[in-house]
Amino acid sequence: MNEKYVEALEQYELEIFSVRKGRGSWICETEDGCKLLKEYRGTVKRLEFEDQVLDQLDTGGALRADRYVRNREGSLLSIAGDGTRYVLKDWFLDRECDLKDNREIRLAASRLAMLHKSLRKVPFQEEWNMGSILIEPLETELERHNRELQRARNYIRGKRKKSEFELCVIGNYNMFYEQAVQAVEGLKGLWEETRAASLDGEDSKPLYLCHGDLDQHHLLMGDGYTAIIEYNRMHLGVQSTDLYRFMRKVMEKHNWNVDLGRSMMDAYERVLDMSAKEMRCLYYMFLYPEKYWKQINFYYNANKAWIPARNIEKLRSLEEQQPVRNRFLEQIFAGV
Repeated sequence: MNEKYVEALEQYELEIFSVRKGRGSWICETEDGCKLLKEYRGTVKRLEFEDQVLDQLDTGGALRADRYVRNREGSLLSIAGDGTRYVLKDWFLDRECDLKDNREIRLAASRLAMLHKSLRKVPFQEEWNMGSILIEPLETELERHNRELQRARNYIRGKRKKSEFELCVIGNYNMFYEQAVQAVEGLKGLWEETRAASLDGEDSKPLYLCHGDLDQHHLLMGDGYTAIIEYNRMHLGVQSTDLYRFMRKVMEKHNWNVDLGRSMMDAYERVLDMSAKEMRCLYYMFLYPEKYWKQINFYYNANKAWIPARNIEKLRSLEEQQPVRNRFLEQIFAGV
């Protein structure tokens, strides 16, 4: 084992039985259970924020989190002799959520609702006022994506000789872009309605702490519990975004199966009800063609002289999936 990792581990009051290397980290079997040692490149302020929030979560039963461990000096950071900084946290050896298992998917959705319910009880503190926590509004981010779509389309239009990928974009751009515009206008109108209805004239958007990067890789299914891990993108926002990210991954794997989507939302709402505006926000996020934007943005910012065949296939696949995606939107969000 590299000596600098040993220097970091020696700073903790733990008896360590064994250490093995993981992906960019060290998994440690200790007297106090499994721990993970990894390099840390963020700020101390951000680290303290995550620790303070995780400390207030109700994670003693069916919900677990990868809590940080303080060293002998009471610090969350341990620095090796060469200046490399490390954190140690509780870890879990359970497997990731299986996106082929419908029962497990529904269970994960309910555990996410438990996390959101617990996060809503954490009072926001003034010292948490920093860029990585107070991120730009969702509608602002998507509006920027729309401008990027327009720039890419205008670039392609101006080319005399177009590649297969570019011809594909010309063929399906309007269909996806119309949904992108509709989603942004819907989100903007949603929050404007909220402001107009607010007695004090302030934006009463339902802002709570969110995980920020929720997918199956961050949902570890244990025996009687689910560990939701990696809170390095936790921020103040609309919690529907977490549910959207997880559901979109599932829906793409299951060809936008309406029954499965409905059962995921039911599992979530049995633990935490969504307001009408949160439900509409979820609808607009699903309406926005995020995967399409990602493909176009990759193309525009990459070497346009050569586009991998798999990217052309992805673009065509998105077009082929559009009818079932639209049916999912119509049936799941009917009346929203």
